[in-house]
Amino acid sequence: MVAYIIRRLFGAVLTLVVVSMITFGIFYLVPRWAGGTAESLASRYVGRTANAQQVADAAHGLGLDKPFFVQYWDWLQAIFVGRDFTGVGPAPVHCPAPCLGYSFIGRNPVLPDILDRLPVTASLAFGAAIIWLIFGVSTGVLSALKRGSIFDRAAMGVALGGVSLPIFWTGLVSLVIFSYGLHWTKPGGAYTPIEVNPGEWAYSLLLPWITLALLFSAAYARLTRAGMLETMGEDYIRTARAKGLRERTVVTKHGLRAALTPIATIFGLDVGLLLGGAVLTESTFSLPGIGKYAIDAINTNDMPKVMGFVIFSAGFVVIANLIVDVVYAVIDPRVRLA
Repeated sequence: MVAYIIRRLFGAVLTLVVVSMITFGIFYLVPRWAGGTAESLASRYVGRTANAQQVADAAHGLGLDKPFFVQYWDWLQAIFVGRDFTGVGPAPVHCPAPCLGYSFIGRNPVLPDILDRLPVTASLAFGAAIIWLIFGVSTGVLSALKRGSIFDRAAMGVALGGVSLPIFWTGLVSLVIFSYGLHWTKPGGAYTPIEVNPGEWAYSLLLPWITLALLFSAAYARLTRAGMLETMGEDYIRTARAKGLRERTVVTKHGLRAALTPIATIFGLDVGLLLGGAVLTESTFSLPGIGKYAIDAINTNDMPKVMGFVIFSAGFVVIANLIVDVVYAVIDPRVRLA
């Protein structure tokens, strides 16, 4: 088990390095291939009124005139020891470790901004995950047990609609109906930290939770139904029934346990993706989370913020995948040999 975890940890670190190289290349190497120069890249950090000498100083101070791998090493090293930037102001700018970048538009490091917004995204992700896991799996199990019934057809029809409708459409419609029409929920942009008022925190996130959960619970219901239909036809299920076990025990202890294996995989990855930023949901409901932070950075052309967001999100996905691998090894010892 220890050797398996070590292999997975090594793979996770290697994945993060590869993702960081690709991301860094997209932001700093691809513009060079498109004809950009060190000065043209530096011009976005010094303002429109800077003269040629100021732009050249900024390019040198930021290291944009160095070879690509030297620039990447400087960026990677900054994560562990921090970095000083020169040429973009009257005095050197220090970005303390861990430094995922420095916003020269906002004049502040990127990582503290992301961490300040992480509680909003985490609240959205975990709250919606609980809802979609409970309703999605329950609906899938009932649909499989009542295959062909009116409930099965209706549930799968709703699930198909939930998967098909984009979150920005269902979110806006939900706001119009439940927030601005019926006044049952908080309007967009309303968020109360949990440490201030837990009741207001849950109330302000209720509609985003339900809207986001609708999309995911539909997919989980369809996947659970398919897994249960396949599992309930296995020989060991018929053997369990022949032994006289109660139907509830056969379904929950033998059928559902085997059907939940693929659910564990996508659940870990989905939560990891959402923790990396529920971009569309946060933008639709104007929640000050990581996803909204990325959208604002794109609109202002603040590339250090965008790059920091990408690396931070990739880290969550890799960690979620690592946790899923370890859970798999606990559930099924055969996985450790892979």
